[in-house]
Amino acid sequence: MSKDVIVIVAIVSAVIWIAVSREAVKPSKEINWRKMITLLFAGSLSALVITISLFQSLPF
Repeated sequence: MSKDVIVIVAIVSAVIWIAVSREAVKPSKEINWRKMITLLFAGSLSALVITISLFQSLPF
C-alpha cells in the first residue's frame, strides 16, 4: 500500500472513532445500536488495515 492510502485510511479511521465516542456518550435509551455496531465494525476494520500495513512496512 502506498503511504497516501495509509494516511487517508488513518484519517477516516480517526473520524469513525470520533463518531463512535460521540454515540457512546449518549444515554443508553438514545443510542442507535445499529449505527453503533456499524461504526465499531468499520473502526475495527480500519484499525486492522492500518496495523497490517504498518507491520508490512517494517524492515526485517
